[in-house]
Amino acid sequence: MREVFWQLVRFGITGGLATLLYAIVYWPIATYAQKTWPLANSATWPVAANLLGYLAAMLSGYVMHSKWSFRGHGRRDNLARTGGRFFLVSLVSLGMNTFFVWLLTGPMHGPTWWPLVPIVFFTPLITFGLNRLWVFA
Repeated sequence: MREVFWQLVRFGITGGLATLLYAIVYWPIATYAQKTWPLANSATWPVAANLLGYLAAMLSGYVMHSKWSFRGHGRRDNLARTGGRFFLVSLVSLGMNTFFVWLLTGPMHGPTWWPLVPIVFFTPLITFGLNRLWVFA
């Protein structure tokens, strides 16, 4: 149980850094890109920003989680297996985050920061479980 606790702590720190990187990429693009390029549809900028934030967070997240969050847990002998599974879990994360962005900035007409609430508090719990039980098992 102690091992899981410390993995969760490391995952929280690493995930927090990856999420911070996501937010640093997402929010300025979602908020200001439509002012820079007014000919583009303003409703698409948050979704495009979400994808760019996802790519930055996924790439950095894989390195940090495999080297630190889940160190000493499971096997690392097959990069294709672990990397492929991590990519699939990150797609689940992308899907959830894209849904939050679409719902909260689209139909609910909320500000661009609203999706950050479930992205920061809900998505990491789901991805921790998937990473621990499947990716880095």
